[in-house]
Amino acid sequence: MQQVTVHGPNDVRIVEIPKPEPGAKDVLVKVAACGICGSDLHYIAMGGLPLPGGGPMALGHEFSGIVEAAGEAVKGVAVGQRVVVRPEGAQNRIGGGGPGGGLAPYVLVRNATDDTCLYPLPEGLTVQQGALVEPLGVGMHAVNKADARPHDKVVVIGAGPIGLASIVCLRYRGVTDIIAVDLSATRLALAKQLGARAVCNAATEDPWEVIRHHHGADLVHGMPAVASDVYIETSGVGSVMREIFVNCRLGARIVVLAIYKQDVSLPFLLVMAKELTLKGSMALGAEFPDVIAMLTSGRVDVTPMITHQFGFANFADALAIARQPEAAAKVMVNFPA
Repeated sequence: MQQVTVHGPNDVRIVEIPKPEPGAKDVLVKVAACGICGSDLHYIAMGGLPLPGGGPMALGHEFSGIVEAAGEAVKGVAVGQRVVVRPEGAQNRIGGGGPGGGLAPYVLVRNATDDTCLYPLPEGLTVQQGALVEPLGVGMHAVNKADARPHDKVVVIGAGPIGLASIVCLRYRGVTDIIAVDLSATRLALAKQLGARAVCNAATEDPWEVIRHHHGADLVHGMPAVASDVYIETSGVGSVMREIFVNCRLGARIVVLAIYKQDVSLPFLLVMAKELTLKGSMALGAEFPDVIAMLTSGRVDVTPMITHQFGFANFADALAIARQPEAAAKVMVNFPA
C-alpha cells in the first residue's frame, strides 16, 4: 500500500510499504478520511521527528475509518465498525513518530485492547466529522486548561484549525464573548461563522485597540490594560506572547498551544505582578468522548472548518492548499470506500 512519509526537510513522499498485519491485540483500520494538521506542516519543514532506529516518518494523525480486522484478544470491536482513532492511545504515536500514519489506506492500531485507542463513530456523524475529533480535542483540551466559563471574555490568537477548534469548544461551553485575531481574512470569516463575536485582522488593525474596544479597558498597578479574562495563543509568534504579558489584566489566564520554533524573551516579572496563570496545552488528554458527545449534541456545526477535500490520489494538491493559510483552514484527504 502507499503511505505519506517525510524523508528530510521539505522532502515528503508517497512510498510503497507492506499492508500491516494485525496481531492478537491489534486492530487494522481502513482509513476513510484524514485531515492535514498544522503540525504535519511543521514535521515536513523540520524533516520529521527522530524515530527509533531511524528511517522516514509516517504522517497523518487526524483520521477516522472502518475496522478491517481485529485480533482475537480485542473485545468490543467488530469488523465493519466505523471508528475514530486516538493516535496517542496505547503509545501508538500514529503519525507522530510511530511506525504508521493515517495518510495511508490502512493503519495498524497496536495494543487495541487498551480502551484509549478506538472510539465508535455514531451513525449520525460523517467520517469527515470523525476525522475532526482529534483537532477538536486539542481545542477542547486548551479550553479545559483555561478553565473557561460562560461569563469569560476570551481572546483566541490565531484562527487556524486549532484556533477555530478552540472557538467551537468555547461556544459549546457557553462562552459567547470571543475575539479572534489573525492575519488571514479567510480564516477570520470562518472564526465569525463558528461563533467569534468579533474578529481582528492584525495585518490592518491594532489588535489591542480592537480588544479594548470589545472587552473594555482596565488598570493594573496604575498601568493601562485590557479587560479580557482568557487568552488562547495558537500563533507561535514571540512578540505576540510579550504583548499579552504587557497588555493583559490582573489575574488573566493564558494557555499556549503554539509551536514556538525559537526561544522567547518575556517580562516574567509580570507573571508575579499581575498574578497571571500561564499553562501549556499539548495535544489532548481524555477529551475524545466529550468531543464525540459535542458533535452528536447538535449544538455546534463544525462543517465550516473543512474548507477543502481531496482524494488520496491528489495528496500533493491537498498539501499545497494546506500550506496556504489565506486559502484554507482544515484540508481533508478522503479514501475510497
